Amino acid sequence: MGDRTSSQQRPVEELARYLTEVTGEPVDEPLLTRALTHRSYSYENGGLPHNERLEFLGDSVLGLVVTDHLHQTHTEVSEGELAKLRAAVVNMRALAEVARTIDLGAFIHLGRGEISTGGRDKNSILADTVEAVIGAVYLSTPKPDGLEAAARLVHALLDTVMVSSAQLGAGLDWKTSLQEVAASQGKGAPFYRTSDEGPDHDKTFTAEAVIDDEVVGTGVGRTKKDAEQQAAERAYTALSADSVTAD
Repeated sequence: MGDRTSSQQRPVEELARYLTEVTGEPVDEPLLTRALTHRSYSYENGGLPHNERLEFLGDSVLGLVVTDHLHQTHTEVSEGELAKLRAAVVNMRALAEVARTIDLGAFIHLGRGEISTGGRDKNSILADTVEAVIGAVYLSTPKPDGLEAAARLVHALLDTVMVSSAQLGAGLDWKTSLQEVAASQGKGAPFYRTSDEGPDHDKTFTAEAVIDDEVVGTGVGRTKKDAEQQAAERAYTALSADSVTAD
């Protein structure tokens, strides 16, 4: 559909046509509309159904499709490395980037507050909506073909990301990397303390990566996952620097 970003609301029919072309199956437009409805819009319009249940479903479908592809493609890679590769593909930044390639933000129904603060281009909203759309595609086609249709969409959006992640390695999965470096230094397993502030539709999360009762990294993000990844990255960097100094 072209790599462009629009500030205007685009009709759901346009996205439905694109999805049908990609998947080879018709997409249920009411389901797709729900997938595009952010909770901020729901709150402002009498509690309309929003996309969080579809996001939950789509997250699982996405994980299955990506895991299956990586498992078949990288036959000599260990379980731990496969987990890293999956995390490098199925993360907020990667999903948000592919959302931008199809101008997904312009289709999302947002509340006025989210629109005014640039919600159409927020990584968290874009990534969540990608998952919800995958969920809608999965449900639009009777089983078992729904999974095949959803898989075609996932591959259309993420094949390039999967290839590049395999070439670059999986360093983006900082939580796994932190766990490994902590173990290599004889330290305990990391855990995360997370807090949040702000209204439900516009929360900011703060996470602390804690190892052996010591805070070794702090992160802030629009989602709990993003805050924890940032905290893990900073903790990993700190522990790696300590290791170099000790050497």
